[in-house]
Amino acid sequence: MKQGLSLRVSQHLALTPQLQQSIRLLQLSTLELSQEVEQMLGDNPFLEVAQEEAPREEFGIAQADTPAADSGEEAQEFSSFEPGERATSSSADEGEAAPAEAPSDWEGDGSTEVVPDDGEWGGDAQPRKNNLGGDDEVDAADLAHPHESLQDHLHRQVLALRLTEEDRAALRFLIESLNDDGYLEDTPEALAAGLAPDDVEQQEELVHRFTVALRLLHHLEPAGVGARSLAECLTLQLLARQSDCDGDGDEACATALAICRHPMDLLARRDVKRLAQLCAGTEARIRAAMALITRLEPKPGRRFVNVERNIVVPDVLVSKVGRGGQFRFRVQLNPDVMPRLRVHDIYAGALKAHKGEGHQALQQRLQEARWFIKNIQQRFDTILRVSNAIVERQKNFFVHGELAMRPLVLREIADELGLHESTISRVTTAKYMSTPFGTFELKYFFGSALGTETGGNASSTAVRALIRQFVSAEDGKKPLSDSQISEMLKEQGIECARRTVAKYREALRIAPANLRKAL
Repeated sequence: MKQGLSLRVSQHLALTPQLQQSIRLLQLSTLELSQEVEQMLGDNPFLEVAQEEAPREEFGIAQADTPAADSGEEAQEFSSFEPGERATSSSADEGEAAPAEAPSDWEGDGSTEVVPDDGEWGGDAQPRKNNLGGDDEVDAADLAHPHESLQDHLHRQVLALRLTEEDRAALRFLIESLNDDGYLEDTPEALAAGLAPDDVEQQEELVHRFTVALRLLHHLEPAGVGARSLAECLTLQLLARQSDCDGDGDEACATALAICRHPMDLLARRDVKRLAQLCAGTEARIRAAMALITRLEPKPGRRFVNVERNIVVPDVLVSKVGRGGQFRFRVQLNPDVMPRLRVHDIYAGALKAHKGEGHQALQQRLQEARWFIKNIQQRFDTILRVSNAIVERQKNFFVHGELAMRPLVLREIADELGLHESTISRVTTAKYMSTPFGTFELKYFFGSALGTETGGNASSTAVRALIRQFVSAEDGKKPLSDSQISEMLKEQGIECARRTVAKYREALRIAPANLRKAL
C-alpha cells in the first residue's frame, strides 16, 4: 500500500467544559441546584457563601439595593458581569445555551413589569384566591407531630388482648406482614412455609396459629385490616357496620354483603340489573347497597401512610402592582432560591502573590469557581427572561384565570428571545412560577391550539378548564357524555372532536359518564 498525505477541511462543534456546565445547570431543578452548590462548596476551596454583612465583593445574583463592593484588581475582572451579559467563551462555541442580550430596562433588581391588556375582555375580573391559603395551610405543630404507622396502631391494640405467647407472636408476625394498604398479601400456608421450609409438622402448627391470629386481626381497628382481597375487605367492614344497622339499614347491609360475594367487576361497572338478578333483589335495594359500599374504605391503611409533604418552592414570583385599572404584573426571581456565592478573596490574593509548586492546579480551581458563579448567574438570567416573555404572552391568564389561556409553543418564545428551542425546554422543566392563581410549572403555560369558528385558535389548557367547568356543573343523575361535551364546545365556537374530549377528560382524571352517574 502506498502512503500519502491529504488535506481535508471539516467543521465540527466542540463544547467547552464551561458550556457543558452552563447547559447542565440550566436544566437542574431548584433542589438539584442546591445540591450542586453544596457539593461545589465542599470541593472548591476558592468558593464560599456571601454573607449579608460581609464587606467583600459578592458574585452571583445581587439585588439592586445591595451593590457589590470592589476588592482589588483580581476581583474587578469578574465583578462586571451583569444579568443578561454573555459569557464570552461559552457563547462563542454554542449559541444555544447562552441567552441573548437582556432588555435595556433591566435595573439589576432581578425583576421586570408587564402591563396586562384587557382590551378583548372588556373590564377587570376579580382574581381568585391563591391556592396556598385557606384550607391548604398546614400547621407547623401537625408537621412536627410524630407519625403513627399502621403497625404501631395495631400493636397498641394487641397489648389489651389476653393471649398466649405463641398467639401473640403469631399476631405480631401477621401485623408486620401487612402492606401499606392494610392487606395481607400472603396466605397463612405461604407464611408458614417461609418460616419452616423443611418441617411439615411445624408448618401445620404455624398455619393453625396464623389462622387463629388472622381472625383476631380482622376484629382490630381499622375495620377491614388483614383482608386478602377487596371483597373480603368490604365484607369485614360491612359486618362491623351490621351490628349498628337497623330497619332499612339492615337490609342495605345484607344486600351489600350479597354483592361482595359476586365478582367485583360487576360492582365496578355498576351493573345494577345484573346484580339485581344475582342477589334476588330490586334495583332500588341494589342502588342503596351500592351507595353504602361507596362509603367504605377500600384501603384501611391509607390514613396511616406517612405521605411525604413535597413543598414546591417557586423560582419566579409574579405579583400584581397597582390598584383598579392601573395595575401591572411584576416578574422577579425568588431570592430564597438564588445562591449568593463569591470567590474567597483571601485565598485568591494569596494565590496571586505566591507562585510556587501546585500553582497551576490551584489557578485552575480558582477559574472553575469563577465560571461556576457566572454560569449560575446566566441560569437565573435566562429563567427570568423566559418567564417575562411567558407573562407577556399569557397576561390575560394572570387576570382572568386558565379560561383565558392562549395557545403557546416553545418556538414562539425561542424566536422572541433569540434562543434555541431546546434551551426553552430546559428552562421550563422543573421550574415553577408563583401566580395570583397558584404555583405552576413553566411548562403549564404552553399548550397546543384548537381551531374556532371565527378562524382563531383556542388553547388546549383553556379547553380542559372549560371541560372541567362543564362536568362540575352537570346533573349527577344525567352526566354529560364525551359527545355531549364536544357539542357544547362547538356551541362555544371551539372545534373539538369526541376523541379529543376523551383525551382531555382522562388527563384531568375525570371518570367516564357511566361512572360519574349518581346512585
